[in-house]
Amino acid sequence: MYDSDASVPSDRVTSETPGGAVVVLATTEVAGLRRADGTLLDRLTGQLTGLSTGDVHVITRSGDVTHAPGGTYMIGTEGSRGLADDLRRIAGVARTATGPVAVLAGDLVAHTEALTLLLGHPGRGTAALVARGGEEPGPLRPPVRIEGGLVAAAGAPAHDGGRVAGVPEANGTFRGALQAGADDLLVLAATAETLADLAEVGRFGSVDGAEAVELLLSGLIRAGVTVRAVRLGRLGCDRVAGRAEADEAVRRLGRVSEARARLRAAVKSDDGFFATCFVSSWSPQVVRVAARLGLTPNAVTGASAGLALLAAIWFSAGTRPAQLAGAALLYLSFVLDCVDGQLARYTGAFSPLGAWLDAIFDRVKEYVVYVGLAVGYTSGLSDAGGGPDGVWALAVAAMILQALRHTLDFSYAGARADAVARRLTRTADSGAPGVPADVAARPGGSPGRSGQAAGGEGPAGPAHDGSRGAAPGSPGPRGAWGRGRAPAAGEGGGTGDRPAGAAGAGNWVVRLSGRLERTSLTRRLKKIIVLPIGERMALIAVTAALFNARVTFIALLGWGSVAALYTLGGRIGRSVGR
Repeated sequence: MYDSDASVPSDRVTSETPGGAVVVLATTEVAGLRRADGTLLDRLTGQLTGLSTGDVHVITRSGDVTHAPGGTYMIGTEGSRGLADDLRRIAGVARTATGPVAVLAGDLVAHTEALTLLLGHPGRGTAALVARGGEEPGPLRPPVRIEGGLVAAAGAPAHDGGRVAGVPEANGTFRGALQAGADDLLVLAATAETLADLAEVGRFGSVDGAEAVELLLSGLIRAGVTVRAVRLGRLGCDRVAGRAEADEAVRRLGRVSEARARLRAAVKSDDGFFATCFVSSWSPQVVRVAARLGLTPNAVTGASAGLALLAAIWFSAGTRPAQLAGAALLYLSFVLDCVDGQLARYTGAFSPLGAWLDAIFDRVKEYVVYVGLAVGYTSGLSDAGGGPDGVWALAVAAMILQALRHTLDFSYAGARADAVARRLTRTADSGAPGVPADVAARPGGSPGRSGQAAGGEGPAGPAHDGSRGAAPGSPGPRGAWGRGRAPAAGEGGGTGDRPAGAAGAGNWVVRLSGRLERTSLTRRLKKIIVLPIGERMALIAVTAALFNARVTFIALLGWGSVAALYTLGGRIGRSVGR
């Protein structure tokens, strides 16, 4: 499955969700192109069955079942009659499935690891494979706009018969692979049925059926579903229009080491400044060594906690050498805090226990260090002449502030998820899933609950946790792809990520936030302002090493207060504007 320099065995754990399915749209002649190793469809379905993604269905225009390994079979007893029929068959799969349903173009040429990024995610939520920047958009690469780790807008066949409608301020391209999480299956079904009705009356002009995947992506976004952007990085995933393109695409895949690309993909591409520059620049080498040694992410989490405890013990000594040693140990603890998530993504080893340990230990480590710093500061001082300068009061205040910031993030995330769920329920009751916005939908389809987090990881949506080295976007569990937690305080992108369906709308706060996300400098500044965990650990280590605990707590209170006000103001502004 992987090339010879892979650091983990090829039979690594993959995410198999009972009741899940994959629908392959082999509706173009290109899917049947025969190469030395079989057709493009054979190649793709072979990859899918190897990923243990559930049943693999094929939609073709012919009644002949195209041979494919792994028990792949065609939907229905005869070939599909066109785009409307394709969409209705997809809707049928979505209505009967009990797990995630993926829809892929049959003319895809992709690395197996690229498909794993989408289909092997532990949350198996709603997501789409995208490439940021790079190649120009085209008929087989519809434009998308990516904001905050989500697909905010996507191009699709225009109603006047144009091949692809444009997307304002597009910054990426969709690569023909989409997955709907279990919570969004009814939305997918209702969207597919509405689009089928529109196709039958010619609302999309002259189309040949190759557009179904991009129509569904655009439709889900318009319906308000949160779609996580799964970025390819160096991995390849392209739709091809003929033999020459297919051969070139396969050659391009061969020039990339999947193991190395997988290692790079384990690192979040849109992480905080400190984590990106001072940890993720070299932590993948630690991940490689950990994988070769057979270490589990939970073991690395435990080692990170142990180093944090040692740092607190050194801080408690109160001497300058001890402060320096504590600062170094705290930095190494944070490095392992990034490595555990990267290792989980690299090896595919996820567990509910890991998610719980990750969330709990992040908080415990920080507070234990606070205690060590306060003990060390007071150890050489008497109560006379000012005593410990109120350092314990400062330590408690810093803990309370950080706890309030966590509460702010968790409560906002839950409220936002509930609001999206209520809006979609009202849409379902009115019989209008919103695809397209100006056309009423068929009655009878209930979109279900789609107010889930991006990637199916809880209500928080994509966090930007500096403790996790991807995603993207996600930065959900153990980072962008990780092990399931809501964002820690101040790690939700400053003013909060808006639902993908709301892109481009809202008051001046929403519009300003969108503009700040368009350049790397302002995006980095937003992440720094909210004092994510990476910046907090760096602040503690530097101030403790160069100054003392009192300076550390004053710095945490000052910067943390600014971060809390910034986040609270932005979220109030967004909420009022909705």
